[in-house]
Amino acid sequence: MFGLSRSGFYAWRRRQTKVNLGRETLKSLLIKHHRASRASAGARTLAKELQASGHRVGRFMARSLMREAGIVSRQRRRHKYTSSGVESLVAPHVLKRAFDVSAANQVWCGDVTYIQVGKRWMYFAAVMDLFARRIVGWSFSMVSDAELVCEALRMAVELRGRPYGVLFHSDQGCQYTSHKFRNELARHGHQQSMSRKGECWDNAPIERFFGSLKSEWVPEAGYVTEYEARLDVQRYVTRYNTARLHSYNGYQSPVTREKLAA
Repeated sequence: MFGLSRSGFYAWRRRQTKVNLGRETLKSLLIKHHRASRASAGARTLAKELQASGHRVGRFMARSLMREAGIVSRQRRRHKYTSSGVESLVAPHVLKRAFDVSAANQVWCGDVTYIQVGKRWMYFAAVMDLFARRIVGWSFSMVSDAELVCEALRMAVELRGRPYGVLFHSDQGCQYTSHKFRNELARHGHQQSMSRKGECWDNAPIERFFGSLKSEWVPEAGYVTEYEARLDVQRYVTRYNTARLHSYNGYQSPVTREKLAA
């Protein structure tokens, strides 16, 4: 009726079956990567993940596959900002938002965030090397004091081989304006820089990391125990450093970026 041969029809049907099977394979891989990210990865990131596996998938095809699979990426939750308290030893704003650095251990930035544990807060301090946005030090405490940020700094110093002359940038939180933290920086030969008061964008990379942690990983209701919280947050830090694709690094993980630059 349509002037189509029987053999031509069956050849077309075999090609369609192969295409559908290929699409289903891509969809299953996409779902796997999406679950591994705890539903945080969007179409752009998932496309990069599939490309890294050797598949030719663009952002729009990934979005189409997400729609077919009925999955969506988690959206970032709004951050509640609070006053840093009484000002103390405020350092000058040396960094001036120059977040692009040419080598590791030139500029570190730090900050503190809070995570709900039962009916209390657990405080998490992190230190980031701006070169590849790698988390190089961290600490936890149920008390937000100067010792919390000093522990994170000491961990970074040891893990990075005791570098000298690092510029350490933070906000004007009371932990960083304390005499104890300033003395800890001086002991390692580091220079201090601080954001201007109320300017969260002056410390944007570490703020971005905390935003990703809370929107991608931390349960909305928090954790039941401190042990569970510590273990799960450290699991995210490992994933962030070694497996999570970062747009700043050209969709490479921080560890991969540092290895390629070495």
